[in-house]
Amino acid sequence: MKAMHARGFVRRGAAVMLAAAVIVGAGTLLGLALPQYSVSQKGRQFHPGEMTIKRGDSVEIVNDDGDLLHHAYIDSPQFSFDSGDQKPGSKTDIAFSVAGDFNVLCAIHPKMKLVVHVR
Repeated sequence: MKAMHARGFVRRGAAVMLAAAVIVGAGTLLGLALPQYSVSQKGRQFHPGEMTIKRGDSVEIVNDDGDLLHHAYIDSPQFSFDSGDQKPGSKTDIAFSVAGDFNVLCAIHPKMKLVVHVR
């Protein structure tokens, strides 16, 4: 009888450990899918205007202007990105897979500039 009780205890313990591993793993995957940084487009400016991140990090660009379109892009020999037109309230993620210094510009508002230093 004690052996049956012990086996049941071990099975329950293994099940709890497996469930915990699944939850931690799912949280890690969700964390990888979410952008680590957020930048606002408002008043024909990026806020903040400069940031330093690690290679592999993502930046979420949010159009916080109520009535203006934006169009974020990067044109660099090392890395390029084009969001297309961004309607008010829209969000676009940029995953920086290479190190370097990159200018994120707006194709609609030429004075808008975000500098991203990727280490």
